[in-house]
Amino acid sequence: MRLADYTDYTLRVLMYCAAHRERLVTVAELAERHRLSRNHLMKIVTDLARQGLLETTRGRGGGLRLLGDPRAIRVGDVVRAAETDFRMVECFDADADRCTLSASCRLKSLFRMALRAYFDELDRKTLADLVTPPPPAVHAGTGGAARAGRSGIADKAGGRRPGRRLRAAPVPRTPPR
Repeated sequence: MRLADYTDYTLRVLMYCAAHRERLVTVAELAERHRLSRNHLMKIVTDLARQGLLETTRGRGGGLRLLGDPRAIRVGDVVRAAETDFRMVECFDADADRCTLSASCRLKSLFRMALRAYFDELDRKTLADLVTPPPPAVHAGTGGAARAGRSGIADKAGGRRPGRRLRAAPVPRTPPR
């Protein structure tokens, strides 16, 4: 089973925002960090804001911020909202089913159980489980030459650079029942 890139990117946006909760994140920053199209990210951000997962602020100094606690956002729910099709085989769709074995086949039942187990596992994890905790603060004695940001990456001026690229495994929507 392969999930849509849209789902992967949706999870990346949410993970990045969860890792940078102390500030607004910009679409330009997300596009550069993940090497994705700004237009594609705008659609994802708009959808996430509509779902109540992101707050967006327009204009100069604007950006987006994760709404709510990452510990309360289940990965399974995000995947269900982002994916459009969990029909693993033709017979999952009664209108498109042309299989001559459907009446006696147990494959559909097996795939449904597998999909249910898949979502059960995704539902056990939250957005917080996908985000690496920030590194410990840099202690005095470093001379202030460098300061690590939440991402753990320091620059020479003591400012913060975006952290390492976050990768998310694709996740499915509501399984057919």
